[in-house]
Amino acid sequence: MSSISDLPEYRAAAAVSALEADVLVLGGGPSGAWAALTAAAKGARVVLADKGFLGTSGATAAANTTIIHVPPDPALREAAFSRRWANAFEIAERGWIDRVIDATWHNLNRLADWGYPFPTMEDGSSYRGTMRGPDYMRFLRRRLRKAGVTILDQSPALELLVAEGSVAGAAGIDRVSGERWAVRAGAVVLATGGCAFLSKALGTNGLTGDGTLFAAEAGAVFSGMEWSGHYSVSAAFASVTKGIVYFWGTFTDADGNVLAGRDRQSTVAQKLIDGPVYAVLDKASPRIQEGMRKGQPNIFLPFDRMGIDPFTQRFPVTLRYEGTVRGVGGLAIDEDCATSVPGLYAAGDAASRENLVGATSGGGGPNATWAVASGVWAGQTAAAFAARLGRHHASRKARGIGGNGLRPTGTSRDLDTGEIVAAIQREVLPLDKNFFRSERGLTDSLGNLDGLWRDSAAGLVGTGPSIVRARETAAMIATSRLMFASALERRESRGMHRHRDYPTLDPAQSRRLLSGGLDRIWVRPEAGTILKEAIAS
Repeated sequence: MSSISDLPEYRAAAAVSALEADVLVLGGGPSGAWAALTAAAKGARVVLADKGFLGTSGATAAANTTIIHVPPDPALREAAFSRRWANAFEIAERGWIDRVIDATWHNLNRLADWGYPFPTMEDGSSYRGTMRGPDYMRFLRRRLRKAGVTILDQSPALELLVAEGSVAGAAGIDRVSGERWAVRAGAVVLATGGCAFLSKALGTNGLTGDGTLFAAEAGAVFSGMEWSGHYSVSAAFASVTKGIVYFWGTFTDADGNVLAGRDRQSTVAQKLIDGPVYAVLDKASPRIQEGMRKGQPNIFLPFDRMGIDPFTQRFPVTLRYEGTVRGVGGLAIDEDCATSVPGLYAAGDAASRENLVGATSGGGGPNATWAVASGVWAGQTAAAFAARLGRHHASRKARGIGGNGLRPTGTSRDLDTGEIVAAIQREVLPLDKNFFRSERGLTDSLGNLDGLWRDSAAGLVGTGPSIVRARETAAMIATSRLMFASALERRESRGMHRHRDYPTLDPAQSRRLLSGGLDRIWVRPEAGTILKEAIAS
C-alpha cells in the first residue's frame, strides 16, 4: 500500500490505507457484486467496499426473492412486458424493459453455469425464478474472490474523491480498526442501495441513502424521487416485510369488521391512522401454507416465537416504510448506467428504476432483476471508462468533496445525531404525511427538513466510528428533501404518489421529474427520454 499524504484531508489521520483500482464499487449487495464481477471480467482491477460484511449485509441477504427469468420466446417475452407495463402508469419504457429481461436471462444462466444451486422442479429441470438471499450472496462473494476482486468488508465510504472534473475514487473508514482508507480509481460504481430511514424493515438498517448524498455532492442529477411513498405490511412485532403472504389474508379493525377496498395498501394505511389493524392468513389452503413455510421461512420465525398460528389466529399489523429501497427514485442514468457526472455510475436501488417499473414499486422480483441487469451494465461501462483513462489516473491530484457531517461550515459541534434522525423520521415515516400526501403537508415537511440541513451542515460532525452515523444522518436529510421537493412538483396522483389535493391521474404529467442540489433543491420536468438531453434542458 502506498501513502496518500498528498490528499490534504487525510494528512491528519492517525492511520490511512490506500489502494488503487481501475473500478471502485461502493456497496456489496447483488448489484454491486454483479458490477464488480463484470468489471473484473473486462480486465479491470476492482476494489469493492461494503458497509457490512459482503454476503450477509443488505436487504437481499436477509430474505428470499423472486426474479424475472423469461426465455427468449416472443410470446413469453411479450407477456412479461405486458405485466410490467400494466403497473408502470405510463412512466416506464419498452426498450428498457426488454433489455433488463434479456440481460437477466443471460446472466442467471451464467450463474447456473458457475454452479449456483437453483431449486429443481419435479421434472428435474432447474427453476431460476427465485433466489434464496443468503445462498445467493454467499455464492457471489465466493465468485468475487475467485475473480480477484479486492473486498473491503466493514468499510463504509464517507465521500467521493474527484480529480480533473471526474470522480476519481472514494474514502472511508474501517469500522473494526477505525483506520481510514482511500481508493483511487478510474471510475466509481454507486451500488449503495436506497434509503429506508432506519424504519426497522428487515435488512435495511444500513440503507440510509449514502450514495444519494455522495452523488448530490458531486452535482449529479436524480429522477423519480417522488416515487418514494412505499410501505409494506408487516406483523407489528416483526420486521419482515414480505407482502406476498398477505394476498391470502383477511384484514379487520379492532372490532373485527373486515376491511374492504380496491387498494389494500391504502385501505390498511387509512385505518392504521385511525386505530389498530389485524390480519389472519385464513385464505391460504394447506398446500399454500406448506409452500409459504418452505419458500419464505423467515416470515414465520416471529410468529413461532410469539406462539401465534398466523393461518388461524389474527395478529396486529403495521406498515413499515421502505423509502427508495422498494421505491423507485434514484440517480438518473443513461442506457449504460452512467450518471450525469463523469466517472460515476449507478446500479441497483441507487439508480432510478423508472425505466423498468414506472411509478410503482418493483417489489422483490423486478427489483432483483434490475440489480442484475444494471449491475452488469454499470460494471462493463465503468471498466471501459477507466481503460480509456489509462493507468495514469492514479496520479491525478484528488480531493474529497464530502460536506455535511464530515466538514461542518460553522463552529458549533453540539448536534446530536439521534435527535436529528428522530426529527427526520417525524417527517418521512407517518402515513398521514408520506403515504397520503398533501400540498400543505409536503411544504411543511420540506421546510422542517431544510432547517435540519442548514443546522447539520453548519455543526454536524462525528469522530472515529461516529462519523459514519453523522454522514448517514446527512444522507437521510438529503434524500428526504429530494423526495419531498419532487413530490411537491407532481400535482396529481399516480402510482405510489398519492396526493390528497390532486387525487386523479393527469395525462399531461406522463413525464419524469429530474432533481438535484444540496443547499438548494431544484426540480424540473424531463425534456426528453435521453438523459443527456434532459440534463442540458
